[in-house]
Amino acid sequence: MRPKQRAATDVPKRRTKVAVIGSGNIGTDLVIKILRLSETLEIAAMAGVDPDSDGLARARRLNVATTHRGVEGLMAMDEFADVQYVFAATSAGAQRHHDEELRPLGRTLIDLTPAAVGPYVVSPVNGDSHLDVPNVNMVTCGGRATIPVVGAINQVSPVHYGEIVASVSSRSAGPGTRANIDERPGEPLHTLAPDCTGEALKVSVFLEVEGAANYLPAYAGNLDIMTSAALRTAERMAAHPLLEGAAR
Repeated sequence: MRPKQRAATDVPKRRTKVAVIGSGNIGTDLVIKILRLSETLEIAAMAGVDPDSDGLARARRLNVATTHRGVEGLMAMDEFADVQYVFAATSAGAQRHHDEELRPLGRTLIDLTPAAVGPYVVSPVNGDSHLDVPNVNMVTCGGRATIPVVGAINQVSPVHYGEIVASVSSRSAGPGTRANIDERPGEPLHTLAPDCTGEALKVSVFLEVEGAANYLPAYAGNLDIMTSAALRTAERMAAHPLLEGAAR
């Protein structure tokens, strides 16, 4: 789960300023990852809605500017003027509001919710396809873990159908994660056996994701895979103009 070291020629020399909306598990882990691991991004601010959240308190201890007034509070901060990328780590419903507020201001959103306002980005599969769009979606933790595997299998033999069954630690599932779960109480579960005719080869893949334990415990790999991917995506997007210029 630890990001690989990048060569100096692959990254811009000037740090790009970013902000995080959401002071829960994912948002807090993102702030720490940016501070500790990124050579190209600088965390300028963190926004939340709970003034007593551990995430905002921890960010302040790390000398990161904070607000508990959400996206509106972020836009009112002096630090916002230099922010180019905003990580949205709240809920799908809130993300749509964030997009409406920030897109007209020219900020790029890295969406860690299932809102899917922008295109899906899974780096090993299509990471270079959406480097210049105003909103990209990080899919879900289950999708991030399995889509690259399905993509690799598809290079060997066409995959006509795929399904994932996932389990995560209860302690890693905070309010945002629980609000974003697709299956709701009272709704029928989907069958694990798709309707199909003819013979087909079934391939089963089992994998376990362990986190880097920057803020989240190592067992919270389901969240760490999202924050690691979001960090790498923002770094790649920030480097994109320079890489394009070098290629010309």
